[in-house]
Amino acid sequence: MAWEEIAAKKRQALKDLIPAEWVIPKDIVPPDDQLDVTTFPKESGFFSPRELEVTSTPAQNILKQVASGSWTAEEVTKAFCKAAAAAHQLTNCLSEILFSDAITRAQELDAYFQETGKTKGPLHGLPISIKDNFNIVGYDTTVGFTSLVNDPATYNSTLIDLLLSAGAILYVKTNVPTAMMIAESVNNVFGRTVHPRNRQLTSGGSSGGESALIAFGGSRIGVGTDIGGSLRIPAACTGIFTIRPSFGRFPNFQTRSGLAGQEAVNSVNGPMAKTLEEIVLWASAVVGMQPWINDPKCLPIPWRSVEVKKILKIGVLYNDGLCTPTPPVARALEKTVQKLKSAGHEIVTWAPTEHKDLLDTLSKMFVADGGKSVRKLLEPTGEPFRPEMQAYEDAEELGVHEMWQIHLKRNALCKSYLERWNGAGIDAVLCPTTPYSTVEHGKFAYVGYTGVFNVLDYPAVSFPTGVVVDKEVDAPYVDHKALSDLDGKIQGDYNAEAVHGMPVSLQLVGRRLEEESVLAMTDVVLKAVAATNGAT
Repeated sequence: MAWEEIAAKKRQALKDLIPAEWVIPKDIVPPDDQLDVTTFPKESGFFSPRELEVTSTPAQNILKQVASGSWTAEEVTKAFCKAAAAAHQLTNCLSEILFSDAITRAQELDAYFQETGKTKGPLHGLPISIKDNFNIVGYDTTVGFTSLVNDPATYNSTLIDLLLSAGAILYVKTNVPTAMMIAESVNNVFGRTVHPRNRQLTSGGSSGGESALIAFGGSRIGVGTDIGGSLRIPAACTGIFTIRPSFGRFPNFQTRSGLAGQEAVNSVNGPMAKTLEEIVLWASAVVGMQPWINDPKCLPIPWRSVEVKKILKIGVLYNDGLCTPTPPVARALEKTVQKLKSAGHEIVTWAPTEHKDLLDTLSKMFVADGGKSVRKLLEPTGEPFRPEMQAYEDAEELGVHEMWQIHLKRNALCKSYLERWNGAGIDAVLCPTTPYSTVEHGKFAYVGYTGVFNVLDYPAVSFPTGVVVDKEVDAPYVDHKALSDLDGKIQGDYNAEAVHGMPVSLQLVGRRLEEESVLAMTDVVLKAVAATNGAT
């Protein structure tokens, strides 16, 4: 069967899994020229007041309502399934639908609660959405390849078993780009996921199905992964929160990868949510389940209580020497710095000394196999390389000795960065998550601000600043002196009109394996911003 036919049948099968009562009636479907569909749930009349109440309630409060018996897991699950169904019809954000299994599980959890008066775990009754690359028994894990369609998983990823044991309800898997190695979520199986705030823009990648679903209101907490920015980029594009943890804090065993076996830079998973509190909830619950017992690469570090200094010393990376942030991102960074200064925090400029070499190293690691991993997944169905995967199609394989030299260079760069951090005495680095707020489809061209911290393995939180793009204020630079050819292209592509009204995010980076600290410091930053909040 040709790859086009496989893809078409898979898309239709996914569409057929949406119950008839959750198919949006034609007379209320937003027209194609309605770019912002986040208003649909409240304004369409498609959702009941109770469904809207449930889906707009933070996860920690959902858990309290279910644990008190005020809400049932079944009604919560049905509300989120319906919202996810609507989100998919309007943004193309899903890759697998688990509604039937999710409702059955919710009923079982409710029965357990009725019989015992107890909850099954810290996430009892909470629907959690899952990125496509996590294996769930009985469901495909295609990661955007037609050759992996109709090949359901025979085992769960370690995290899936853990979430189930914690009482979570899994109801959807979300779309990703081919091999999860593109910064926009587009592939030959499901097509492109669009931004719910503006469907002409990208929701990012590779966890872009998750970010679109959460931003629309179809999930409170979702799980994504990050090997070069795949959590932080989509979170920044849609104005939600995430943390890219250091390797070993959260279990990532037995997930599918487009570059299986590549461990020169490790993929990690993490939560995505609308609030920082929900990020902390997920992280503390997952680590509290002692994942190192079942994941051989997970570190036995319990979730720790931390006290953050009242006055932080923050290094600010205004640009990385290769790519200038677009005007709204530069403005958000400057405003955040001013608010931190007003709150009494110490700000120093952080130089991008090792960044170019770190990015060169990262790019070599990704294509070290000469593109074989991707090619072998494309060949069975004759599926072509997407144009975004040109680097993998053109790559030449490195030998073992050459790869070992890259490892040595990586290690030296990590040591240099650590020594510079120690010498400066900083607590964190504040910098852009991406050069963009978000961008029109096909124009996301740079992942340098996130990728360096994957090589360093530093935890990083992407958070919305409260700044939104203003096409009048954030006009293109005049007489911009480009830092590189790519910088010139990015600034030339910048379209203030297209991204007007979009949220702008930054990232806060901490020391390796200190996730608790970087989350707590992000809270300090957010409070400083809120306490001195002015016009955005």
